[in-house]
Amino acid sequence: MKPDILLLAPMTEAVEARLDADYTVHRPYLVTDRAALISEIGPVVRAIVTGGQTGTSNELMDAVPALEIIAINGIGTDKVDLQRARARSIRVTTTPDVLTDDVADMAIALLLTTARRICVADRFVRAGRWPGEHLPLAMRVSGKRLGILGLGQVGRSVARRAEGFGMSIGYCDLHPVADVAYRYETDLVALARESDFLVVAASGGPSTRGLVDRAVLDALGPTGLLVNVARGSVVDEVALVAALIEGRLGGAGLDVFQDEPNVPQELCRMDNVVLQPHQASATVETRRAMADLVLANLAAHFAGREPLTAVV
Repeated sequence: MKPDILLLAPMTEAVEARLDADYTVHRPYLVTDRAALISEIGPVVRAIVTGGQTGTSNELMDAVPALEIIAINGIGTDKVDLQRARARSIRVTTTPDVLTDDVADMAIALLLTTARRICVADRFVRAGRWPGEHLPLAMRVSGKRLGILGLGQVGRSVARRAEGFGMSIGYCDLHPVADVAYRYETDLVALARESDFLVVAASGGPSTRGLVDRAVLDALGPTGLLVNVARGSVVDEVALVAALIEGRLGGAGLDVFQDEPNVPQELCRMDNVVLQPHQASATVETRRAMADLVLANLAAHFAGREPLTAVV
């Protein structure tokens, strides 16, 4: 018999066809009474396939006593209780590496778009305001000071791209990274004070919640720009909105938010803010590679082999 799996979020048609071929797939997002479905099939489910934004609640894990593996289609583990999974010997896998370049590309794209006011200029032209009116001058990116919060794979990739713009690079992390020449700063406020732009590339979770707070935003200052391609929880969103409204921060490029898909309306009305609907890894190539890795992790587990990219 094919193993029963719980698919918590839709994937592409091709990937779901492959899942259906190898597993008995249950899709709670398609039913009206999700609780009834979980109650009915929970005892036989051996795997959960989910996204980084969706995760798996402790309540759901408890309702699936035969659960063996949680395969996350993404790199975020902040919405899965890894301690609980470890205590129950449940494997947890992610899809690292394959999305690094796209997320780093998005960080640079948001930085350029915000600093050079690309979206504002686009709307200006579409509205027929050129050449009758003039746009204010934008901000140069090349040669500026870039701070990076979190020098993991994504942070390093952002730094490598920033080198091409002749930027001086500093970073803040739990520990200095041995094989890089970038300036290490233990204090995030100090890093922000010494940066023209701050890119957030740190993992989400309790340890980083609200790490970018009012003090950090004030240190970045009225000409500074914040870019977040990590998790919305890392930035104190209330403090961010206030800093932008009051002119204490120059602008922001945001791919993630605290309560997705709900975005504060104040941000939507600001010309110095560029917004994306959590799309950093949303390219055909990367989503295909992520899905392939999810499938490979499931296949390895049910064949009795070590999953390729297990975090637990």
